[in-house]
Amino acid sequence: MPHEAGRPKRVGVLISGRGSNMMALVEAGIDVALVASDKPDAPGLAWARDRGLATFALSPKGIGKPAYEAALDTALRDAGVEVIALAGYMRLLSDAFVAAWRGRIVNIHPSLLPNYKGLDTHARAIDAGDAEAGCSVHIVTEELDAGEVLGQQAVPILPGDDADALAARVLIAEHALYPRVLAEFVRQ
Repeated sequence: MPHEAGRPKRVGVLISGRGSNMMALVEAGIDVALVASDKPDAPGLAWARDRGLATFALSPKGIGKPAYEAALDTALRDAGVEVIALAGYMRLLSDAFVAAWRGRIVNIHPSLLPNYKGLDTHARAIDAGDAEAGCSVHIVTEELDAGEVLGQQAVPILPGDDADALAARVLIAEHALYPRVLAEFVRQ
């Protein structure tokens, strides 16, 4: 489907859990065409359905990654999705999937990239003695958490912080940063 000039691109949001970043995107007015999950019981799917959003859920267990990603790709395209927003989606996408959507997949990551790619970002920042942590919105590439950073928000690491306390404050920053950066990205 060709993109109409002046209209924000339609977004497909991929989640694996409660979908709090997806909720922030919807509540900020992002045009969400589809909420999809690799976990059919993800709580965020029920929230999306309750708001009249189209949903897609399929577990890759038993069918394999290629079949799962083919079904996901079809669902996204059938819904008219032009940009994919990963929002707590805890599955690595294959190089082939990323290549098919090149430059049109964004992710919110709970660190100030390029610091702390991957998991356990909050504990790693605290253990390193960093003064601040934060979150980054970036373009997804075949290399984990390595694409162009579109926006960041720093969060101070406070004395006595543990990973959970820091994670809670970073999540608040994510809910502010992701809608703002994605709204700008889909207008390009």
